[in-house]
Amino acid sequence: MQRWLVKFSLFLNYFVFAILLNSVGTVILQVQNSYGVTESAASVLEAFKDLPIAITSFLVASFIVRIGYRRAMLFALGFIALAALAMPQLPAFWMAKAMFAATGVGFALVKVSVFATLGLVTDSRREHASLMNFLESFFMVGVLSGYFIFSAFIDDANPSSIAWLNVYYVLAGLSAAAFTLLLFAKIDERAAHVDEPEDLMSEFSDMLRLCLRPLVLVFIISAFLYVLIEQSIMSWLPTFNSRILNLAPSLSVEMASILAASTALGRFSAGLLLQRFDWFRVLVTGLVAAGILVLSALPLAGNDGGPVVTTWAAAPLAAFVFPLIGFLIAPVYPAINSVILSALPTHSHGAMAGLIVVFSALGGTSGSIITGTLFQHFGGRTAFYFSLLPIALIIVALVFFKRLSDDHLMNQQTS
Repeated sequence: MQRWLVKFSLFLNYFVFAILLNSVGTVILQVQNSYGVTESAASVLEAFKDLPIAITSFLVASFIVRIGYRRAMLFALGFIALAALAMPQLPAFWMAKAMFAATGVGFALVKVSVFATLGLVTDSRREHASLMNFLESFFMVGVLSGYFIFSAFIDDANPSSIAWLNVYYVLAGLSAAAFTLLLFAKIDERAAHVDEPEDLMSEFSDMLRLCLRPLVLVFIISAFLYVLIEQSIMSWLPTFNSRILNLAPSLSVEMASILAASTALGRFSAGLLLQRFDWFRVLVTGLVAAGILVLSALPLAGNDGGPVVTTWAAAPLAAFVFPLIGFLIAPVYPAINSVILSALPTHSHGAMAGLIVVFSALGGTSGSIITGTLFQHFGGRTAFYFSLLPIALIIVALVFFKRLSDDHLMNQQTS
């Protein structure tokens, strides 16, 4: 197995879906401008993305090894390329919902397959943790690229224009390129198979039984809370920039890229730090600093109104400072994913990856809907102050996760 080609293919698959998935913040802003929907109505786009992720992962994760990780990813890439081609042809809010539903289904297949494949191309816990962080940092590079790709198609002179939909032709091309590369990346999946294949219901039951393990249960809570924080900020930052900081629509999208860039840098840095330092100290330090940043940055947002800001140089300080929260919380998700996957045998990684995707999706949907509702009724600053609560809760959850993971590792060494 040519591991470098497999790894490159996994990175490119993640890159494509990073752009599509995290365009939800941009699309939330644009459907308000182009189709006249309200903040709370636009917030359901997150659900149309995340619920298909959760449902698809829940249904296929237990037996995706039978389908084959490579086949599942090829199907996802081909499916999303066709959906992207349809998006500009059907300019309506319902099509935006359908596009995110298709994205959710495709990403569920890709993420479960990618997470499970990592165990096949790494040889140690440290290598697994490091590659996971590099993979997630590259995901954020995709998110960062997506902001600039989308903003290039936004017409500030005519906010209600639907010209921005043409970006999906570009995304269809990227999906086709990723599909082609994966055709040449051969993956040896034999290690993912158990010696005696079980029937589908037994495999499904095994996935559900994973939830009953205390270590897995605390992990699920931690992952849910993290994604709730990340997606609530990422999905609503373009709208915050536009409505609260009074940036032009294209600039609102472009400056949201600071969050993606800081998150990518945070995960890349964590990929290096976690090779030398204990993951728990790294994560808790970052979360505490993130809480301090929220309390320091949001007061800089000032008052609503004033002239529309059209350049980076004229943007208020809050537009630069608040998105740096991405750097501080970035290591949490890949680190805890690596800890839980490394604690399980290889043949359980597909099922565990499915649970990761399911509860991550539910966290993302919850965060976006809560933030959208708070945004509409109490304003953007109050909506983002809400992030302090899940930040505090995830620190508590990580304390228990650390204890349980250490106990599990000790039991493995003594058995």
